[in-house]
Amino acid sequence: MIDRIKTFFEQQAFGVCAWWAHKLNIKTEQVRLSFIYLGCITAGLHLVVYLVMAFVLQHKERIKRPFAKRSTVWEL
Repeated sequence: MIDRIKTFFEQQAFGVCAWWAHKLNIKTEQVRLSFIYLGCITAGLHLVVYLVMAFVLQHKERIKRPFAKRSTVWEL
C-alpha cells in the first residue's frame, strides 16, 4: 500500500528531484530531503525555485532552440 502511494506521488510530481538526482548521481531521496530542509530554512523560497525548475524541465527543448523551424508563424 505504501509503495503504491509513493509511486503515485512520484509519477504525479514534475520530476525535478529525480532529474537533479540523475544529474548529480545521487539518490532521489537525498534531493527531496534537501528540499525539505531548505523549506525549513528559507520559509518557502524553495517552492518558487522548484516550480521554476519544473517549468524549465517541461520546456527545455524550446529554451535550448528557441528559433527552431516551425511550420507556421502562429505555431508556438
